[in-house]
Order: sequence, then C-alpha cells, then structure tokens
Amino acid sequence: MQFQQLQYFVAVAETRHFTRAADLVHVAQPSLSQQIKALERELGADLFLRARGNITLTDAGEALLPLARRILADADTARHEVQELAQLRSGRVRLGATPSLCTGLLPDVLRAFHDRYPGIRLLIEEGGSHDLVRELARGALDLALVVLPLPTPSPALTTVELLREDLVVVSSPDAPRPGQGRRTVRVADLEGERLVMFRHGYDLRELTVAACRAEGFEPDFAVEGGEMDAVLGFVRAGLGVAVVPRMVAARSGRGLRVTPLARPGLHRTIALAHRSDVAPPRAARELQRMLLER
Repeated sequence: MQFQQLQYFVAVAETRHFTRAADLVHVAQPSLSQQIKALERELGADLFLRARGNITLTDAGEALLPLARRILADADTARHEVQELAQLRSGRVRLGATPSLCTGLLPDVLRAFHDRYPGIRLLIEEGGSHDLVRELARGALDLALVVLPLPTPSPALTTVELLREDLVVVSSPDAPRPGQGRRTVRVADLEGERLVMFRHGYDLRELTVAACRAEGFEPDFAVEGGEMDAVLGFVRAGLGVAVVPRMVAARSGRGLRVTPLARPGLHRTIALAHRSDVAPPRAARELQRMLLER
C-alpha cells in the first residue's frame, strides 16, 4: 500500500468522480484509475461501486476512508514539524536572564542548543527581573529567565516555573568560616559578618536583606553595588561573605569556601517567561523546550 494510492483513494471518495479527483491531485485520470485498481488488488476488495455517472463507496471503502484520512493527516503533521525544524538552520533567539543565571544555569543549556542548531544566533541580555519583564513587554526579548515572584506581576506575561534553587554562603578560604566553623550556617549567624552585597534592584540583594531583617538585624555591608562577577571577586579577596545561588557557587567555586545554609535555608524560584499574546518564534520555542527538559 503506497501513500500516493491513499491520496488518490481519498480524492475519489470525496469527489465521487475519477476525473475531478485526478484534477484535484494533479495526475492524469488513467494513472489515478490504475493506482486505485492496484490498491484494490492489494487489499483484495473493491473500494468503489462504479456505475455510469455514479461512484459510491463499498463497505470496504467505507472502512478504509477514516483510516486513510488519519494516515494522510499524520503525514501532513509530520511534514510540517520536519519543515519547521529544518528552518532552524538560521535565525535568532533573544533571551534575557539575570546575571546569576547567566553564570550558573545557562552555559550548559546554551552549549547544547548551539551544538544542535549552530546556525541560530543567541542574543543574551543580562538584567534584573524587573528590567527583563519590561523588555519582554515591549517585544525586545523572546524569552526571559526571571526570579519569582515578579516585582510587577502582569497578565500579559506567561511564566512557567523552571526550578527551585538553594542559596549558599561563600567566603574566602583564608577567612574564618561563618557560623563559628559549623558545617552549615544560619541566617542569624550572618549578624556581625561583613557582607559583600549586590547593587540595588538585584533579586539576591532584596532576598538576603529581607531574610536578615526577618531575623531581627540589619546586615552590615563591607562593599556593595557589584554584579555577580564583582561580588565573587570581592569575596575571594577576603572583603566579606556573600549569599549566592548554589549553581553559581558550584561553577565559580575555585578560590571560594561554600557553606550551605541550615534548614529551612533560603531559596529562590526560577521561571521562564514570555508574552501571552504572541507565541515565541520556532527557535525560541525549541530553546524553551530544552530549558524545561534540562
């Protein structure tokens, strides 16, 4: 049974006319008739009752018709999917992410995406969640990795939770271990520690300061205002300790002592966001799939 034969069979079944069916599938009428007869021989049953000016389906034809339509529909779907993937030979994805996610989460995922689709340009914008939400809303980004809850929730954005990440305390190996040398440190133990703090508007700054205040003290900053790389460099230099995501500490751990926070600890929820009113481009949807399946 050939795919082409099923196409011809469905065309005749729908038009109830061999000549019109041949025109519909762009083939000569004798060729179409020969293929229908070949299909009937293979199946061992007539598919049509042929009376002058009156073509009707036999019981065998009625049984075959829904199956043939389903096969053709599945083939059409497969063709479109393959064509869409083939179109990923070129194009771009505009992805926004917080600096900590650019350091911790994205390198491995982007490497896998680039290996699979080397022709797709990856345009990455670093920023805080508030800035990224604004860029998404105005159409400057296709996707953004943001920290929940969003500073300004918007029904115009769709968010999908990606992961829940622990935060840890990093310090210089040459400095005394926070928490009086214990293997874990409590937020309360950060009282009296000099903190290396991120700039205003940074998600990790707000989370850390709020956690300290919940324990009844104001954090003491040794230095503040940096991005992720600067903060890690200041900690390595022994200027103080910092609270950073576990993935960042794992990737940037050389020259740092990493101490987990005691339960319940501190966590942050990472989500993938895009505009609700516009579907991301095909290449962006593929990157979205890879992030969700990581």
